[in-house]
Amino acid sequence: MDSITFKIHNRISQLPSTWNQVANGNAFLQTQYLSVLEESAPVNMQCFYIAIYKKEEHIGVALAQYLEVSKLESFGEREHCLKTTIRNFVFRNFASHVLFLGNNMITGQNGYAFIQEIDFECISDLLLQCSNEIISYFKKQNINIHIVSFKDFYEHCSVELKKYDFRKIYDFNVQPNMIFELSPEWKTESDYVSSFSKKYRDQYKRSHKKFEGIEVRELSYEEISNHEERIYDLYHYVAKNAPFNTFFLSKHHFSTFKNQCGNQFKLYGYFLEDKLVGFHTLLLNGETLETYFLGYDEQVQKEKMLYLNMLYNMTTFGIQNQFKKIIFGRTALEIKSSIGAQPVMMSGFILHTNKLINKYIGKVFEKLEPKAEWQQRHPFK
Repeated sequence: MDSITFKIHNRISQLPSTWNQVANGNAFLQTQYLSVLEESAPVNMQCFYIAIYKKEEHIGVALAQYLEVSKLESFGEREHCLKTTIRNFVFRNFASHVLFLGNNMITGQNGYAFIQEIDFECISDLLLQCSNEIISYFKKQNINIHIVSFKDFYEHCSVELKKYDFRKIYDFNVQPNMIFELSPEWKTESDYVSSFSKKYRDQYKRSHKKFEGIEVRELSYEEISNHEERIYDLYHYVAKNAPFNTFFLSKHHFSTFKNQCGNQFKLYGYFLEDKLVGFHTLLLNGETLETYFLGYDEQVQKEKMLYLNMLYNMTTFGIQNQFKKIIFGRTALEIKSSIGAQPVMMSGFILHTNKLINKYIGKVFEKLEPKAEWQQRHPFK
């Protein structure tokens, strides 16, 4: 660890020229995507880009995000109950300044990458040093970070981290990441549908019949820009009705994404009688297809089963373009399992900078974290 150093940047223009080479093929750490965050991050978010060096050699990259949670219009409106009211009070008064080591906008282990093997003792030390430096940065601005969260580690990584400095930090599992490992035998949508049991073939047929009258088309940058207000309204409806939020996207996020990433970013519009009633987005990340944000008109969604058809369409895209897996994220677990995605548990680590509160962070977290009750479906023969 003595030879490992790091430098924290808050502008893309400051990054070393070797950044993308070191980012190791992860689209969520490449400068094209990071530029999207810089230009159109949520209004309550500030990003930090961490270059890691071994002696003089650039060997690693990492992402950190500061969130001022008190700026949010809503933490989520689906659940109106005393528990939600208490949770909102706690977040506004004791957790309004949050630092994430990782990417809070997506699901998956996308917080760091290295071009050479680094042991977990070094990684744990690095992440803690980076968080301390960013905490000090904000302290100089009279901002006290309340919570530090190290986000989304696959099980084998969290087990290794807990052997070192992370053993002192509360680790938690929330809703699983729904991941669809695509069968190499599937070449077409028909191959995929044929593998369903009768119950789920009937579900597929029923949803497609309901879907009649909807036109789906990929939108260009110009079309995304022209539909920007409507796209945002559809996204915002879905986002504010989620169980819990820590951010809302900026209104020009999707056009910025398309402008920066080109064909690597896909936005598909769903039209009924020439009116945009829904959309979904995808990011092409090597052999992995990443689902991103979506939105829909609630009334049309109910009548036309928009959401389920979006899931089928994303799966078909993955099959036809020979992706190995699709990352579907943490929401709507049951319906995602009904199209073939499997739950994969991921861990996070969280600490409060107030030592007294941190002593009871586990009990507080368990009381405030929304629980998802769901039944896993098994759609294949």
